[in-house]
Amino acid sequence: MKKRIIQIIVAGAFAVAPLCMFAQPNPGGGSGGDPVGGDPIGGGGGQAPIGGGIALLVTMAVGYGIKRVFDARQKFE
Repeated sequence: MKKRIIQIIVAGAFAVAPLCMFAQPNPGGGSGGDPVGGDPIGGGGGQAPIGGGIALLVTMAVGYGIKRVFDARQKFE
């Protein structure tokens, strides 16, 4: 019975915890409408380049696939 109560308390804590966690403050809340943290660097409006990350991800996926094929061939021999 004691174990079951502890499980219920832990499950409840996991269910309620996300309600208390926020990544960023409320934008404009208490700052007079100004952006929180100041203006963006470089005037804003730009986008982050993701080409290098995608190339790295694809390269890693191909390498993993080659490893799986190599391991499968070794297993059959």
